[in-house]
Amino acid sequence: MLEALATPHGIDRYLELVHPMLTVRELRAVVTDVQRTTADSVTLTLRPTRQWQGFRAGQFVQVAVDIDGVRRTRCFSPSGSEHRRDGRIELTVKAHPDGEVARHLYAHARPGLVVGLSQADGSFRLPDRRPDQVLFISGGSGITPVLSMLRTLLDEGYNGEIAFVHYERTEADVAQLAALRRIAANHPNVRLALAFTRQEGGDLRGRFHETHLADIAPWYPHAQTFLCGPESLQAAVREHYAAKGIEDSLHTEQFTLAVATAGGEAGGELRFGKTVVENSGATLLEQAESAGLTPEFGCRMGICFTCTKVKTSGCTRDIRTGELHTEPDTEVQLCISAPVGDVAIEL
Repeated sequence: MLEALATPHGIDRYLELVHPMLTVRELRAVVTDVQRTTADSVTLTLRPTRQWQGFRAGQFVQVAVDIDGVRRTRCFSPSGSEHRRDGRIELTVKAHPDGEVARHLYAHARPGLVVGLSQADGSFRLPDRRPDQVLFISGGSGITPVLSMLRTLLDEGYNGEIAFVHYERTEADVAQLAALRRIAANHPNVRLALAFTRQEGGDLRGRFHETHLADIAPWYPHAQTFLCGPESLQAAVREHYAAKGIEDSLHTEQFTLAVATAGGEAGGELRFGKTVVENSGATLLEQAESAGLTPEFGCRMGICFTCTKVKTSGCTRDIRTGELHTEPDTEVQLCISAPVGDVAIEL
């Protein structure tokens, strides 16, 4: 009844006038602690509203913030243990140049900031039956889901062998460096190895090489490996595991979209409702933004489905696979779909 009376805005639009954390349906979180641990990363502690259902280590959540009057959404993986007793969520965010939400949080996040939050999602997570040996490999911001897995295992009293190999440009760029070293110092079954690509003095030198694993975790062919990081790192590790015939033991998560195998085709008209533009061949999301439109989006890599809209006519190409979609009145993801010729989208 209250929802009906509140139409068209919904009851949460009125409750937030009383307090932004007072909601019936929407999941939100308030920032309770902020730590800027490197020149481009910030660690936030969030207290979610009562709708929060928890997460499994390795999964991601969507965080929404208002930037210049427009709500922007981005996917981040919790970096804390899934067993945290106070129910709070820890996120470590790296402010990449093209990450509008991440840069905003790094610059403006303060205790008391209220953000939108989604329930956790994603299949990158530890198996229910914990492996006897675990190898974590990460690079850059890919450290967050595997750090969450590490902390979760230790909270469970896991006593199997663990190796954690992290690739970064320099020591100063390693988010959660102090936490990693503290974990390694306090847990004899954890071996930490840092590899720097632009600095001497790491435990390993340069970019990924198969000898790194042989040195740090010689038992890795019999272990379960969890990998998250840039596409170049993932490609190198996948190639090595495939060559050894152990690719089934490799579990991966990807935070950046690989270079597209095929784009759209320029030419024709692209219609976003009443807005009509010349089709440049870029993704639907990029062309909508270039036209001054502000469709919702999250991950920009086809994971979160925030940007899903209905294609009423025309042909689109999935930039990840090159697959063509010609059916009318079907849902497409704007961030990974490029138009081929004339296309009409409902916004």
